[in-house]
Amino acid sequence: MAAPVEREMNELEKAQALIPTNKEAAIGILHNIVKQEVEVNNDEGMRLKEQSILELGQLLAKTGQADELGGLIKFTRPFLSSVSKAKAAKLVRALVDLFLDMEAGTGNEVTLCQECIEWATSEKRTFLRQALEARLIALYFENKTYTDALTVGSRLLKELKKLDDKALLVEVQLLESKVYHALSNLPKARAALTSARTTANAIYCPPKLQAALDLQSGVLHAADERDFKTAFSYFYEAFEGYDSVDNPKAIDALKYMLLSKILLNSADDVQSIVSGKLALRHAGSNVDAMKSIAKASKNRSLSEFQQTLLKFKQELQGDPIIQAHLDSLYDNLMEQNLCRIIEPFSRVQVDHIANIIKLPLDRVEKKLSQMILDKKFHGILDQGEGVLIVFDEPIVDQTYENSLETIQSMGKVVDALYNKTKKLY
Repeated sequence: MAAPVEREMNELEKAQALIPTNKEAAIGILHNIVKQEVEVNNDEGMRLKEQSILELGQLLAKTGQADELGGLIKFTRPFLSSVSKAKAAKLVRALVDLFLDMEAGTGNEVTLCQECIEWATSEKRTFLRQALEARLIALYFENKTYTDALTVGSRLLKELKKLDDKALLVEVQLLESKVYHALSNLPKARAALTSARTTANAIYCPPKLQAALDLQSGVLHAADERDFKTAFSYFYEAFEGYDSVDNPKAIDALKYMLLSKILLNSADDVQSIVSGKLALRHAGSNVDAMKSIAKASKNRSLSEFQQTLLKFKQELQGDPIIQAHLDSLYDNLMEQNLCRIIEPFSRVQVDHIANIIKLPLDRVEKKLSQMILDKKFHGILDQGEGVLIVFDEPIVDQTYENSLETIQSMGKVVDALYNKTKKLY
């Protein structure tokens, strides 16, 4: 019995030594160890096989072999039935997390997760099933199947509140907040996030989860109240949290920090932030995109803005949160430019405005009519002659308002005098 275990231990040490130089050879050795049958009463053999499965999973994830990792998860199920529930749950969750964190886009992520949930249900492993269902909600959110995410989430929340599993409860409440935000239901998104933060205050929150809570808080402050100053503070906390655990989402938090500064009309601060010690580690196309947007915003140049959107399409338009705020920033820039162009005129041709601003005529015409309706300036569009007639700012007569204010003040004085005379008699 001792000889096979000793041989497997030597093989495992050999594989570990090969990892830095020859990953394929290490994977081959680990595959052989994992395929070997081990007797249930052989504790050392079982421990070696567990370690080999985990090391093989990590290697497959590093080398980007998503299909092989998915196959490993299915292959190890008979072995997991022979180990304790806690060890099996830890191993399955670690392998599933490695597979999903790869973001390989194989299209099998949801199916694999559902299969693992079915296996956990059949084996009556409740805690493992709940942890996997939380990952399934995250997958549904990423795939934009929000109805399925809310269905699984509402059922799982009821279970977790009964079991008082606070750590997992925070994750699910945070995911619920993200789903509601994606559906533009901001009141429910805020309510779910408040519940998540309240639950998180009662437990130790890992840096990654705390950073995710801060990031979502910043997103909601920016979307709901357009309070970019508070949002920036949350994004900074999230950035530091993600950076401390080397999580790739740190770059998202940094992008949102820079976006907040741009929307606060503090584009000059962008350069000082990206030159900071922490931000320098994340230099790349994402940071360059935000620097270019800051420059366009500072120069109030629509052409620079559009060139940046075309040049950094994936970095800017691939993120729905940045996309939504850039649309409003573009509208503001366009309004500022149009107001500056029409300011010297009382009557001007629309195609002349379009030539100056270098935008299509129909878009300029549509924007001008919208600005007139929003009372950004006073005027009319004469579409027959293709001209914009600008009126002087009407002088508002304050007499009536001042009179009403005086009468109300007099009424308060009379009431006060009346109350004083009542006390005398």
